[in-house]
Amino acid sequence: MIDRAEMTGPPRAALVVLSDKAAAGERPDACLPVMRESLPADWQIVSEEVLADDRKELESLLKVVSDRGAADCIFTSGGTGLGQRDVTPQATLAVADYEVPGIAEAMRHASAATVPTAILSRAAAVVRKRTLIINLPGSPKAVRETMMVIRPVLAHAIGLLRGEVGEHGGAG
Repeated sequence: MIDRAEMTGPPRAALVVLSDKAAAGERPDACLPVMRESLPADWQIVSEEVLADDRKELESLLKVVSDRGAADCIFTSGGTGLGQRDVTPQATLAVADYEVPGIAEAMRHASAATVPTAILSRAAAVVRKRTLIINLPGSPKAVRETMMVIRPVLAHAIGLLRGEVGEHGGAG
């Protein structure tokens, strides 16, 4: 187990796409490249996964990555709508220690300005152990737009979770 209090270095991200069709090889995934390019340049990508819309499989992955301290942030893409197979928020909330509602609220608010149906998103942002988990939308365009909304606060959030900064930006 990694002792997160001693951990330093660039933030580490795990990227997960939820798509039955991409997981089955019926269509290529288009969100992983956008997730990758939307991260700050100094971030390290530790894993990339494409999973079917399966709640138990996603819960298991989120637990393993968080509990091992393998990533500072897990970004998921897809499965946040109202469809029967959209289970990403349920899986995310099931493994959460606590929610970070401002992140999801900011993403919905910014997206709704141009896409009114964005208010139907059930995306969540939570913390498990010291890992921030953020649900992104399932389209490349929406991933790019929402990442631009949250990107300015990511380093501070990771610094707080690592114990590197105090809540108001000073040394912790």
